[in-house]
Amino acid sequence: MHIEQESTFKRTYKKLYKNQLAEVNKAIRAIMADPTIGEEKKGDLAGVRVYKFYVDNKMYLLAYEVNETIMLMALGSTAT
Repeated sequence: MHIEQESTFKRTYKKLYKNQLAEVNKAIRAIMADPTIGEEKKGDLAGVRVYKFYVDNKMYLLAYEVNETIMLMALGSTAT
């Protein structure tokens, strides 16, 4: 399956450290293996899925949409 990135995702991805990049890449591979792995959102965000994973004991969220391609939309950590 083909992967595309929105500019919001690209900007955040560029700022990550090497250990964070490795975990994000693992999450992307998990999404590629099973596009339904993320939790599907409802309402205005219907069609968007969010995959949750940890980097250095901090939860990160990766928002994506699946059509003919996987569109990586946004990446961020949760507030602690």
